[in-house]
Amino acid sequence: MKQTTFLCTTLSLIVFLSQHFLSHAVRCHPEDKKVLLQIKQSFNNPYHLASWDPATDCCYWYVVECDRKTNRINELHLFAANVSGHIPAAIAGLTYLETLTLHKIADLTGAIPPALTKLTNLKRLTISWTNISGEIPPFLSQLKNLTFLDLSFNNLSGGIPPSLSQLRNLYGLRLDRNKLTGPIPDSFGDLSPSLQYLHLSHNQISGRVPTNWGGLNFTWIELQRNRIEGDVSVLFGKNKTVQVVDFSRNLLDFDFSDTVIGFPESLRVLDLSHNRITGRLPEGLTELENLYMNVSYNRLCGRIPLGGRLQLLDFTSYVHNRCLCGAPLPNDCK
Repeated sequence: MKQTTFLCTTLSLIVFLSQHFLSHAVRCHPEDKKVLLQIKQSFNNPYHLASWDPATDCCYWYVVECDRKTNRINELHLFAANVSGHIPAAIAGLTYLETLTLHKIADLTGAIPPALTKLTNLKRLTISWTNISGEIPPFLSQLKNLTFLDLSFNNLSGGIPPSLSQLRNLYGLRLDRNKLTGPIPDSFGDLSPSLQYLHLSHNQISGRVPTNWGGLNFTWIELQRNRIEGDVSVLFGKNKTVQVVDFSRNLLDFDFSDTVIGFPESLRVLDLSHNRITGRLPEGLTELENLYMNVSYNRLCGRIPLGGRLQLLDFTSYVHNRCLCGAPLPNDCK
């Protein structure tokens, strides 16, 4: 009995000491620490990265995360940081990185470096609200594991690289609020079916809406404030689950009367204002119980269909059309 008690006590002590030792073991991989210190030096050792002390464990440094199993740096979130310069090529040394966020850094300038292609494990890449410039590099299509790409609110120019359509795991794509020009690439007619969120607004994109988008099922699509032409009715249909469609302030030029495929019950926001849309408002709009809609500043005619939320919307949602009439507009139909 005494021997059994002694063995249990010994085993308990071993387990306790092992846990105590592991809890104080250095998790940080030396190669990751070396790379992070190079990044810090590239930014001229800013105060924002003061916790990046070579004498401490890098897994506990500010704005980084270590994977619990591998103990390799897998997340780097530099947010609202008072740093300046270009995106350090040294970041490519963090080969286990899955999430990279560079957000709200006004003094981050220069182009997106080719070194990022070495981050083959990257799933989420956000470079937004910065002053990076140049063209969106086609080499980003080499990051095959990307599920989310956000390059919004920058000074990027040129066209949209057709090669981005090769990112078949992409769930969300944000290129809005830049200085992009040219048409939507033909290859974007074959975007991944997994793509749910597409934001290309506030650019100078031209050309027509890809007809092949009728085969996709977006959740949220925004292309407002561009120079897009064509017909967006391909985005609708009873079997779709789209919630937000905003193509306001473009050059759309289709006949709304021809939208006979119906509208999904999920549709919450439809903004087609400031375009060149003709025809009548489809009766199917009355079936949408949670709809906010704006079709002002177009060339629509006829009576606003009765029912649903169409009479509950403010009259400004309908103003400045060719001959649209009926409530909530003040002019009756003759």
